[in-house]
Amino acid sequence: MSNSKLRALTWWRKWAKKDWAVAAVGFSVIVFLFTLMSNSWRHDSKVNHPFDHDRIPDLVDLTLLHDAKDRGALCLDGSLPGYHFQKGFGSGSNNWLLHIEGGGWCNSIASCSSRKLTALGSSKYMERQVPFTGILSPHPSQNPDFFNWNKVKIRYCDGASFAGHPESELKNETGLFFRGQLIWEAIMDELLSVGLSKAKQALLSGCSAGGLATLIHCDDFRELLPKDATVKCLADAGFFLDEKDVLGNQTMRSFYNDVVHLQGVAKSLHKDCVARMEPYSKCLFPQEIVKKIKTPVFLVNPAYDFWQIQNVLIPVASDPHGYWRNCRQSIHNCNPSQLDILQGFRNSLLRALSEFQKIKEGGMFINSCFVHCQTWMAETWHSAKSPRINKKTIAESVGDWFFNRKAVKQIDCPYPCNPTCYNLDFT
Repeated sequence: MSNSKLRALTWWRKWAKKDWAVAAVGFSVIVFLFTLMSNSWRHDSKVNHPFDHDRIPDLVDLTLLHDAKDRGALCLDGSLPGYHFQKGFGSGSNNWLLHIEGGGWCNSIASCSSRKLTALGSSKYMERQVPFTGILSPHPSQNPDFFNWNKVKIRYCDGASFAGHPESELKNETGLFFRGQLIWEAIMDELLSVGLSKAKQALLSGCSAGGLATLIHCDDFRELLPKDATVKCLADAGFFLDEKDVLGNQTMRSFYNDVVHLQGVAKSLHKDCVARMEPYSKCLFPQEIVKKIKTPVFLVNPAYDFWQIQNVLIPVASDPHGYWRNCRQSIHNCNPSQLDILQGFRNSLLRALSEFQKIKEGGMFINSCFVHCQTWMAETWHSAKSPRINKKTIAESVGDWFFNRKAVKQIDCPYPCNPTCYNLDFT
C-alpha cells in the first residue's frame, strides 16, 4: 500500500478515537475505497481481486457555487460549496440522478472546528476531480439503467446532512457556518437552472449521512420538479438506528441530540414529529422520517452495517477491556455469543423497517453483509461479483423498483448465509 493510503488510514483511526461520529462515518468512505484498493476485502466466494483494473474511472470536475456567498450558503469554514456534474446523453438527456456524499456529522464546536480543516467542512480541501463509478457510472455494463442520465455528485461540507440553520451560529463566536439547508437550496436552484427543472425522471440518492440527507429532503426534491415527472429517492446505508449500545447507553441518540441542537436542525425536520416527539431530536432518525415521506423511497442497507456495529452498537467507549475488538474489525472473528448480539441488531433493523415494508411504493434491499455504503462502487452496485439477493444485484433491484418492472422488497437471510457478500476486514 502506498504511503498516501497508509496516511489516510492512520488519520481515520486517529480521528475515530478522538470523535467517533465525525471520523468513523466521514472517513469510512476513505477506508472503504483504500481497503478495496489494497485487496483487504474478504469475499465469501474467495474472490481475491474485486477491482477491474482494465476500467479507468471517469473523472468529473468540481464546480463551486459562485453565487453561494451572496446567499449565505457556505461550508463550515465559510468556503463555497460544490458539486460534480456529468451531462446526460441519448435517451437519458432529460433524466437526472443526484447523489449526496456521505461523511458523518459534527456535534460540538470542537468537532466542527476540526472538520472544517477537511474536505468534509471546506471546499479548499476537496478533490478537483472525482471518479464516477457505481450508480454514477456512464458505462451500461456497470450501471444498466442510469448510465446515460445527467448525474450529479453533491459534496458534503456542512456537518449536519444539509439540515443546519444559521440562526444557531449565534450560540458561538468561533467562525463556524451552519448553513446546510441554505447549501441544499442553492445547489437545487443552480441545477434547476441547467436543466433539472425539465426532468422527465429523477432519482435523489445518497450514501450514509448523505442517505439521511436524501430522506430529509426527499419530498422537497419532489416539489421542485414538474408534476408529471417520475421522482423517487434512494437512501444507501442511511437508516441509522436509535438502538442502545452493548452497555445499555443511548450513544447514538445522545449524539444526534447534540447535532440537532448545535446546528438548529429541527427546522429541517417534519413539524408534526418535532411537535409531538420528546426529545424532538429523535425526529432525525430515519425510522421517524420515513413515516412522513410521500415520495417513493428505496432503502439499501446491510443488516450488519459495519459503521453502525462499530459506533452505534459497540462504540469504543462501551468496550473498555477489548472483548469486542476482533469482532468489531471483522464479522468473521465474532464468537457465537457475539454473533447472537449482532443477530439481535439485525432483528432491530427489521423491526424498525416493518412499517415501511408495508408501503406499496417503497423498495428495499437489505443484505447480510459487513459493509456500509454499496451504491457508489461498481463492485457492490453491479458487476459479475456483486452481492445479490435472489440472483439480483443492487442495481438490478433498484432499476426494477424505479421503472415499476416489479415490486422489490428484498430481505436477505441472516449471516453467514449469503456467499456473494463482500465483508470488510479491518484487521
